[in-house]
Amino acid sequence: MIRFDGVTKTYGAGPPAVDHLTLEAATGEITVLVGPSGCGKTTTLRMVNRLITPTSGTISIDGVDTGTMDLTQLRRGIGYVIQQAGLFPHRTVADNVATVPRLLGWSKAKARSRALELIELVGLEPALARRYPAQLSGGQQQRVGVARALAADPPVMLMDEPFSAVDPVVREQLQQEFLRIQAELGKTTLFVTHDIDEAIKLGDRVAVLRVGGHVAQFDTPEKLLSDPVDDFVAGFVGRDRGYRALAFAAAPGLPLRAEPTIVLGATPGDVRAVGADWVLALDDDKAPVGWVRTAAVERPVDRALLHRGGTVASTNGSLRALLDAALSSPSGRGVVADADGRFVGTVLASDVVAAIESERDAQRASEGGAGPAAYDHDERDAP
Repeated sequence: MIRFDGVTKTYGAGPPAVDHLTLEAATGEITVLVGPSGCGKTTTLRMVNRLITPTSGTISIDGVDTGTMDLTQLRRGIGYVIQQAGLFPHRTVADNVATVPRLLGWSKAKARSRALELIELVGLEPALARRYPAQLSGGQQQRVGVARALAADPPVMLMDEPFSAVDPVVREQLQQEFLRIQAELGKTTLFVTHDIDEAIKLGDRVAVLRVGGHVAQFDTPEKLLSDPVDDFVAGFVGRDRGYRALAFAAAPGLPLRAEPTIVLGATPGDVRAVGADWVLALDDDKAPVGWVRTAAVERPVDRALLHRGGTVASTNGSLRALLDAALSSPSGRGVVADADGRFVGTVLASDVVAAIESERDAQRASEGGAGPAAYDHDERDAP
């Protein structure tokens, strides 16, 4: 557990960068600090490993005041990941990852074994262990940075906008990989980002900070989206928060509709025989690969004919994924696959909306049966 008790940081005669911050990052959870530029989130993070010294107040890890700890020992017990990975350019990937274990006195063989284990854990090919940072992509470098931070199995991880310097596709991959690793290792993590979507996706709890280092709201992502405490939080979280909140609602057992399909390589005659404007194409493993406009097929169906705009929802996913699949599909029919990626049916947006309404009715009933008037009031745009 990381605890901030009345922590303040000032620079000269200027206003505080962080002002009497009291906050607790729970053991084994990801606590995210998010807010506008100048809100003190990076300053807060760097005070934990004393890269920045607090002006007043105390920061403790598992009940021990970090100000009383030996600085070297403190930092070696904390994994630290920054935006640009910060790798040593003249050391191989394996040697970068093994840096802290070697400093802690591990044998070369043990440190290298640990490095190779972590290289695979973060989703990198073992062959990359012999490469140098300049030979890696930005996303690969960030994975190495995470592996290096985990090398000595620290109980605490500090992550300062670690995924913001890569493109959106790689960023999403890194986020998913990080969540997988966290589920396996359960580190106490303090994570800084300026992106509220990233905060909501990754955080067990999220602290929205105002300029000056004041906590505006500290809550679960679900609570932030459903019940922001004031106009500042509501504005920062965004006006589409109702839609994003659906990501935390498990997909119900909606009735899936049967959908005529074709396989890649189908002839124009096979496609037109389906008798629909759009037809879903599957690969040899029954996984959906895209929609085909029937009228446009004049040759055997290949990947160049596929419309890939629609997303695919999972039977064990969320209401948001189901609704997005329906809304993004060119046919208006959302594609649903099972846990192994095999196509199982389609769903309409109206089916998902009906499920949302049904869930809200059940929730209102469990909370005391709020009537339609109360419901209408809650759904207004105004706070």
